[in-house]
Amino acid sequence: MSDAKIIKMDMGNLTGGTAGAVRPTLCLGIESSCDETSAAIVDSNRNILAHIIYSQIPEHQKYGGVVPELAARAHILAIDEVVKQTLAKAGKEFSDVDVIAATAGPGLIGGVLVGWMAATGMAQAAGKPLVAVNHLEGHALVPRLCATVASGAIGDANVEFPYLLMLASGGHCQILLVRGVGNYELIGQTLDDSAGEAFDKVAKMLGLGYPGGPIVDARAKNGNPRAFQFPRPLCDKPGCDFSFSGIKTAARTFLGRVTQPLSDEYINDFCASFQASVVDCIINRLGNAVRDSRVMAAAPRTLVVAGGVAKNSAIRSAMESLAERHNMVFAAPPMNLCTDNGAMIAWAGLENYRIGRVVDSPIAPRPRWPLTEL
Repeated sequence: MSDAKIIKMDMGNLTGGTAGAVRPTLCLGIESSCDETSAAIVDSNRNILAHIIYSQIPEHQKYGGVVPELAARAHILAIDEVVKQTLAKAGKEFSDVDVIAATAGPGLIGGVLVGWMAATGMAQAAGKPLVAVNHLEGHALVPRLCATVASGAIGDANVEFPYLLMLASGGHCQILLVRGVGNYELIGQTLDDSAGEAFDKVAKMLGLGYPGGPIVDARAKNGNPRAFQFPRPLCDKPGCDFSFSGIKTAARTFLGRVTQPLSDEYINDFCASFQASVVDCIINRLGNAVRDSRVMAAAPRTLVVAGGVAKNSAIRSAMESLAERHNMVFAAPPMNLCTDNGAMIAWAGLENYRIGRVVDSPIAPRPRWPLTEL
């Protein structure tokens, strides 16, 4: 992004109701909803003291996607060491931690259970408060921990409520009006595949490997975005919902006509054309969202993208331009906080802890947990 900078907001100490706190509140966050086992220690002054991610990509690459049973087993083997290394890197003892937060859904339930049971056991053994974090809320709130903010017509600003969010993570693709912690209004969502799924499936068709999104983005930089005529589903329709299955079907149809090995030039052009269609769909739907009566009434100052797809350079650039046209500031998490990570869970835990949302009775992790149910 042009003229971008990293910002951190200072809201003062989040004491969680403890009067006279003289130091920032420390939260240990644990994330295990898919194929990363991650833990982080974040304080209420928005400092990431330590952040460890154990990625399972090598275990899943040969299958072209995440195998849930393998993922759960890898989480079991990694979770204790990841937490131990996180504490050591932060220079903290477990007794220094004030609150524990962990993903309780949505996600692959085997992995979610591993992280949640580990956090529950630690909280109960040490008598510390426990926060059940919605994985999607972790993505939605992490721009408030730290964000890359592009200069806009109204100048650089902190990511304050309300803001308009494009959330594209795993199987999710949604436009949300973020009014506050636990307060999300759905403006639009995918009717079939998510953007991330489309990227990964097209990469698999091309034999580019897993995860496919970053590879497609890189190859697209050297391609012609007009070489293939991919469809732009719903772009001629009102509303803010997405559809990406037609783009994926078109990709399969194009490739089914090829009778010889794919050249580098062909793959680059294919990636550029496919990516251009996805970007056009996202910008078209976001353009409608900015003009939605609910959004206009809330008057958000910031347009935010979060989730794994937020790493895509073309999407970031197009959203930055859209924000500028609508007199908004564009913001996105730093690249290392776009994909699943413990820091976003720790921060979401602190935000929820500050307003008293802690676990006071046993809960069951959930494979599905819409943000609007918060």
